[in-house]
Amino acid sequence: MSVQPSLFDLPPAPRWPMPQGFAYRPDLIGPAEECDLVARFADLDFKPYEHLGYLGNRRVASFGWRRDDSGRMIETGEPIPDCLRPLLDKVAAFTGLARESFRHALVTEYAPGAGIGWHRDRPPAVAIAGVSLVSPCSFRLRRKAGDRWDRATIEAQPRSAYLMSGPARSDWQHSIPPVAALRYSVTFRTVRAPRPSY
Repeated sequence: MSVQPSLFDLPPAPRWPMPQGFAYRPDLIGPAEECDLVARFADLDFKPYEHLGYLGNRRVASFGWRRDDSGRMIETGEPIPDCLRPLLDKVAAFTGLARESFRHALVTEYAPGAGIGWHRDRPPAVAIAGVSLVSPCSFRLRRKAGDRWDRATIEAQPRSAYLMSGPARSDWQHSIPPVAALRYSVTFRTVRAPRPSY
């Protein structure tokens, strides 16, 4: 016999229709898995986020492929750590993408008051999957439509996952307003292999 959840147990509904290529799944992992994973983050070498000389208000630990100074994606010597492998397996199952196609992982620590401004991940990232941990956030998307913006927002709950591929990744910007409490995210990216340079 199945038990139907009450209205109070359902995750918050997205505000506005979500873009094509965006998928969301609550409770990708359980609370015990979340606690174990976050405890392992203490062993990661977090650094302040930096891009083109700009320091962001969050800390990151990056693994797998990265950009060199010319903007090309290259392999780094820091492989995706074992502590992220079980999560990667679940992300691969959720997205329907091969585990091996995810060549970059980023663990981000958002202290209270930290967020991330409007941006679009540049190629060669093809698909982006993220897992929200510890506390919720508003995950906002927007796309220019003439003289206005199309907008969508979902409240990403702890232990939930999202996928951005196709138009959601290529046509829409996304941002997270300042969070009220400590939050972590783990982002996995599929990466198009760079062309050899001669």
